[in-house]
Amino acid sequence: MPDLDFAVESADVLPYAAVPTILFRLGVQNAVGGEEINSISLRTQIRIAATQRRYDHTEQEKLRELFGEPHQWKDTLRSLLWTNTNTIVTRFSGGRVFEMPVTCTYDFDVVGTKYFAALEDGEIPLEFLFSGTVFYRKDGGALQVAQISWEKEAKFRLPVRLWREMMDHYFPNSAWLRLHQDTFDRLYDYRSRNALLTWDRTLESLLDAAEKEVER
Repeated sequence: MPDLDFAVESADVLPYAAVPTILFRLGVQNAVGGEEINSISLRTQIRIAATQRRYDHTEQEKLRELFGEPHQWKDTLRSLLWTNTNTIVTRFSGGRVFEMPVTCTYDFDVVGTKYFAALEDGEIPLEFLFSGTVFYRKDGGALQVAQISWEKEAKFRLPVRLWREMMDHYFPNSAWLRLHQDTFDRLYDYRSRNALLTWDRTLESLLDAAEKEVER
């Protein structure tokens, strides 16, 4: 039965995808000789190992929504689920390198986006947890099937710069907010009544009014 080991070798931004995408390159090796791997239906859970890096004061402020006040972090700082993905690894014997595209969102209601956007620099510690199904042949015999245990893992430190460059490429000087429909309807009505040409100007008008109210 195959004994597979995985390693994440590199990551790059996929520049011309329909949505922001990071392309991870992974290596897989079979420790058992004489086996031909016909294919792997690979399931991968990617987690953010948030406890495995340091945070400066600015980052701590931005991460308050996720982990609370910094003095609470010894109890609240924890690993976060980023995403799950499925990949088909094609035929090989011994080992090979394959690609794993991971789509990303700029929706600030998503935990992973909140975490990535809060970081100023450095690296994002990631954990890859593998499972799935291996189809293989032993010494040219009949096709056999085996399962990959969740104990198969790999680690990778993704540069924050890479994530920021990707979002700047797909959404230059922009950010996304998701609103309830009734909130959007009220905002749209405010924009129309005040003849405001853009959503930026609409929000600026509301913020200016709120600041003036506070100053009174």
